[in-house]
Amino acid sequence: MNWYDDAIIYHIYPLGFCGAPKFNDGGEVVYRLDKVIDWIPHLREMNVDAVYFGPVFESVEHGYDTTDYKTIDRRLGDNNSFRNICDKLHEAGIRVILDGVFNHVGRKFPQFVDIQEKGQASGYCDWFQNLNFGGPSPCGDPFWYEGWNGHYNLVKLNLRNVGVCDHLIDAVNYWIEEFKIDGIRFDAADCIDFDFFRRIRSFCKGKKPDFWLMGEIIHGDYNRWANPEMLDSVTNYECYKGLYSSHNDKNYFEIDYSINRQSGMNGGIYRNIDLYNFVDNHDVNRLASTVNNPAYLPLIYTLMYAMPGIPSIYYGSEYGIQGRKENGSDDGLRPCLHLTDMEQENTGLYRHIVKLGQAYRAYPALRNGIYEREQITNQQLLFRKVLDGQTVHVALNLGDYSYTFNFGCGAEKLTDVLTGNSYNAGGGNVSLEVPPFTSMILVSEVAESVTEEEPVPAEEKAEPVETPLVEGARYRHFKGGEYELITIARHSETEEELVIYRSVKDGKTWARPKDMFTGMAGDVRRFTKLD
Repeated sequence: MNWYDDAIIYHIYPLGFCGAPKFNDGGEVVYRLDKVIDWIPHLREMNVDAVYFGPVFESVEHGYDTTDYKTIDRRLGDNNSFRNICDKLHEAGIRVILDGVFNHVGRKFPQFVDIQEKGQASGYCDWFQNLNFGGPSPCGDPFWYEGWNGHYNLVKLNLRNVGVCDHLIDAVNYWIEEFKIDGIRFDAADCIDFDFFRRIRSFCKGKKPDFWLMGEIIHGDYNRWANPEMLDSVTNYECYKGLYSSHNDKNYFEIDYSINRQSGMNGGIYRNIDLYNFVDNHDVNRLASTVNNPAYLPLIYTLMYAMPGIPSIYYGSEYGIQGRKENGSDDGLRPCLHLTDMEQENTGLYRHIVKLGQAYRAYPALRNGIYEREQITNQQLLFRKVLDGQTVHVALNLGDYSYTFNFGCGAEKLTDVLTGNSYNAGGGNVSLEVPPFTSMILVSEVAESVTEEEPVPAEEKAEPVETPLVEGARYRHFKGGEYELITIARHSETEEELVIYRSVKDGKTWARPKDMFTGMAGDVRRFTKLD
């Protein structure tokens, strides 16, 4: 089994994430992407195994109009700064995946500019799909060419040309050799020549046997692309839609049908593929802007982590940020985000996702077990994942009322690893009452890493911040912000201790669970008392 079969992936769209200018004016280099380094404790806390960077190569505008496959976009930094980013991520045990936009290039791609300047005398006329001099292009060139999906700022490459393939594979070799990247996501994979995929797979696996190859596929039979000759995985758009619409429509039969069709115990058609699962990305509306009720968010993420395949998080969505396509623009999906600002948003959702990451890491059956549906109604779903004698039950109730599942579990007690609550199962049968808008991951034994708040190895854990906490004292957050502790309160329903604290910078008042306030973020303290 390769690393990517057990991976949690974090997806960043770099130009948006960094707040880069919309267009590349060819000016000075600005090291905006370096801020990823400050996010490493955050990624570790979520048990992230790999960061998938959207386009980072030099481009004209949005990154999908490449001009140089061997140079980092100057709006993000330079090759040396990106090498340092890769090194820091690798040191933290986090792999690096790059976006390979190999179907098309921008109009300032040097070989295309050569044709603009030399016409038919250029040696690159066969580098581009269906280029001919029988008439002008929509952009005013004295020749015509094929643009991807009708977009003539995206010039389609001719992947049947050996020179083009050599150029692209040479670039991949550069990023593997110099930056030790661990995988490629292929943009518009449905448009890419199969022979090119076969060749690049052979090359990459020859360099690094565990190199991951994943393709963007929206429609069709995923086996055509993900197979032993071509890609390891593809985007699971079928279940992307089912994950949110089964909740919005209160119809768990929809997503259950798709999961069984793909990977069910009776021989799903994609049982041999670990599909790339997601709930939003740089091309579709954010999940928090798609659901009818924000109470569905934790349930959807539980289902994504528990279903067969590789779970991924799109940057910022772990805090439930919103974003929509508007007026034909994707800018709302690709915002500039600052971690210190997001940490004051939907912390409940974030903590839920952290716990999902802990459970995913602790239970092989949750990651790779066979999906077996046990009970289903329109608004309730119970299934189990079974692997090598280990069984994990997953219960979801999207109704606004409590619901009781009665089922056999073959154990005397089940524990929900998300809350730590235990349920007796006399004679191996359990009556499980699930509150409204709640999901549970139930096991017969609780792994130590799940019962802890922070996913840090035991030998790295430190004692909590000074106890007792001091009212009126100032504390510094591990990312630099300073806060005054006002008091310790209790949640009116759960009696959980909450720290009430105020930002020294802007005076805003916040509440955070005490065990989170005093806990660790990766291997550093989240808050430290100032003298």
